Amino acid sequence: MQLIINGQQQSYDGPMNVQQLVEKLSLQNKRFAIERNGEIIPRSRFPELLLNEGDQLEIIVAVGGG
Repeated sequence: MQLIINGQQQSYDGPMNVQQLVEKLSLQNKRFAIERNGEIIPRSRFPELLLNEGDQLEIIVAVGGG
């Protein structure tokens, strides 16, 4: 499956949901937001929302500082 993540084309094996992608990207313990094809995805939908070939994702990770 081909996805575009933050402007970069990425390849993954087989179908997966958003939660599985989060795990593959090692984001599970971080604060972040995901936008899919221009729409923010609520965390509650991560396990149920299947990604499709060619989906465009923007992942924004919150960075703390002081």
